[in-house]
Amino acid sequence: MTTTAVPSKDLGTDNAAPAGPRRLLAVVLAAQFMALLDVFIVNVAAPTIRADLAASGAGLQLVVAGYTVAYAVLLITGARLGDRFGHRRTMLAGLAFFTAASLACGLAQNTGQLIGFRLAQGAGAAVMIPQVLSLIQRNFMGHARVRALGAYSAVLAVGAAAGQVVGGVLVAADLFGTGWRPVFLVNVPIGLVLLAVGARVLPRDSRAEADRGFDLPGLLLLAAAVSLFTVPLVLGQEQDWPLWSWLSLASSALFLTAFAAYESRLAARGGAPLIAPRVLRISGIGPAVVRILLVMAVNAGFLFVVTLHFQAGLGHSALRTGLTFAPTALVFGAVGLTWTRWPQRLQRALVPAGFTIAAVSGAAVGLLLRDGSFGGPWLYVAFAAVGMGLALGYSPSLTGALGRVRKEDAADASGLLATVTQLGQLVGVAAFGSLFLDRLAVAGAASARQGSADALLVACLALAVTALLGAVSGPVRARR
Repeated sequence: MTTTAVPSKDLGTDNAAPAGPRRLLAVVLAAQFMALLDVFIVNVAAPTIRADLAASGAGLQLVVAGYTVAYAVLLITGARLGDRFGHRRTMLAGLAFFTAASLACGLAQNTGQLIGFRLAQGAGAAVMIPQVLSLIQRNFMGHARVRALGAYSAVLAVGAAAGQVVGGVLVAADLFGTGWRPVFLVNVPIGLVLLAVGARVLPRDSRAEADRGFDLPGLLLLAAAVSLFTVPLVLGQEQDWPLWSWLSLASSALFLTAFAAYESRLAARGGAPLIAPRVLRISGIGPAVVRILLVMAVNAGFLFVVTLHFQAGLGHSALRTGLTFAPTALVFGAVGLTWTRWPQRLQRALVPAGFTIAAVSGAAVGLLLRDGSFGGPWLYVAFAAVGMGLALGYSPSLTGALGRVRKEDAADASGLLATVTQLGQLVGVAAFGSLFLDRLAVAGAASARQGSADALLVACLALAVTALLGAVSGPVRARR
């Protein structure tokens, strides 16, 4: 039977998490939220950073993108470190490193220092974040796990919108004349509190968690593949997609092929590959990877192009723009937390219905804004529907996939899905951002406002088509 309902085998029947796991969930999701916030919060502070540090365009790009590149490249490595040294120990080490790097970013005196510390911050996040899904997998069972994954989905949605809101508030406040620095320094007290609480509530690592070997050649091959893929996605648009960016993307495919071949040979010899091939063969993982990639691409692309239109085309402030996305974030979070309580007869249709809703509502946003106006009350309805559609595409896919993963493969699956999530965001920003900016350049409209609206309509229609691909992607089958 084809279904997206929650798999029940191997998960137990717990319907509520006791107080200890609830505190654990609060700590790991707070860390997830903090790391996600730093992907978006710097976008708002970028103009102030450029003025204060006299940063060049390329330097500012690296300040913004360095975190994302390091984060994406090292996520699977972070997952394996957790499997090798223990998830508790690795989570706390990553959190400490992230907090220290945040302090260093806030105290940076020039662009070069800030770029270096942003790379370190991304590395700390990459070590910390894969442990979130691994700890959820290992410490929650049955419906408690489903609810924990729903909360994880909600954090992903809220963090994206909150980054722009919090960044706008902190920069506008100019606390003690510090300008942009609080967008980094705000992580320090939060990180210290999470370290103190996490040391008390995160479960002790078992000896078995430290017995697996470390696949250094696989790590180097995968890091090269992901780096060659992410760097042109981050920097290519700004530089008008030069030849090096296309050569880099092509080289990425070659390194990925070499990585897959090496991992298969290593597993056949009885070694410990970076990603166990058996994880990729788990029923439902393939469709889930495709769906998560599409959801994240549509989500990130939607946020990016609408933000560009609101701020550059309509002249809205960063704070107002961030608040406009509140319906999307809130509905995404609410649906992610409640979809399992919906009637069982609807469960099979949730994912395709979600992608269809996202497609229709995304196109509606473009149509509502096509005349250069704000769109009126119906725009908020469309934004809420986008959140609902994306949540239904994401949460059942993630839960269905992880429900089939054995405990010993939790790190491999967590690293894989976390990396797919990040790569989906990068692809969405690069693809739909490029489309929007290219259409804006050739719009030839009488006003910048109308030209931006025309470009947004094209981008939103492309987003709708992409969402429809998710609606027709393969079903997720529950393991029996």
